[in-house]
Amino acid sequence: MTVVSLPANQPETFYRGDGRIASFRTLPARPDRPEDWVGSVTDRFGLGPSGQSPLPDGRLLAEAIAADAAYWVGPGRTDTGVLVKLLDAGQRLPLHVHPDRTFANAHLASPYGKTEAWVIVSARADAFVHLGFARDVSTEELAGWVAAQKTDEMLAATNKVPVAAGDAILCPAGVPHAIGDGILLVEVQEPTDFSVLLEYEGFGLADGHLGLGYDLALECVDRGAWTPSRLAGLRGTPDRLLPAQADQFFSAARRYGGDRIDQGFSILVAVSGEGTLTGEHDNLPVKRGDTLLVPYAAGPLALTGPVEVVRLSA
Repeated sequence: MTVVSLPANQPETFYRGDGRIASFRTLPARPDRPEDWVGSVTDRFGLGPSGQSPLPDGRLLAEAIAADAAYWVGPGRTDTGVLVKLLDAGQRLPLHVHPDRTFANAHLASPYGKTEAWVIVSARADAFVHLGFARDVSTEELAGWVAAQKTDEMLAATNKVPVAAGDAILCPAGVPHAIGDGILLVEVQEPTDFSVLLEYEGFGLADGHLGLGYDLALECVDRGAWTPSRLAGLRGTPDRLLPAQADQFFSAARRYGGDRIDQGFSILVAVSGEGTLTGEHDNLPVKRGDTLLVPYAAGPLALTGPVEVVRLSA
């Protein structure tokens, strides 16, 4: 067998979940651990190796890739290029922003920023996310909101975007956003843990400027207006899960029983049903809640049965 069935990898964080990961994966409830970092080679910011995924043999995935990159990620590659999470929002998350690659390269010594996307697994009937400012916001206004922690004014300036199970939305680096409560989602992103928190007081945090100071950190924020037409462009089409602008960062696609899964490193998250994943080296049962690590060496695979997975890769 080359495909690895991954156990939950739930590092500590500052907000609470509501048991949705436990229900989805048939695990003991951990409301204090509302994220599952899947196939991760990424440290929690300043807290590594917390966040990284262990393999069944006890090695971290990052260690295994360093020892045999061709096996895991394929010829000419040295890392996965992607971070996948399950995220259970038991409360609204703080309004925050992720830097883009240019900012991260210049100020955080990283080739990756943190563009991300959300594939909604389940959501209560009135669930929504805050996504982008609805009007242009000046540098001074934003700095004033953050310094005084004027949360109500910040949130009022954002778009409230309803979400439902099955939705997929791209969140480009720089765009202010906050995931509302009552949502379980699969999150795919660049492999960093860079977040600039625009609000932090209500979450028991002292600040959220990545050690840069807010004068510099706020330079990564997209302060422009996100109109309804711009927001619509962050969703996919009937032919693809995410818009084309996501392709430079990662790939996300739904696969069903009867579909082929092309060769290449990927993470599979089974979101409904059950079936079987087969290949030259593999014959693995798959059911809702499973998270699978597919190395390049697995070759092409076939999915059979009444099952749906989301395939995520760089």
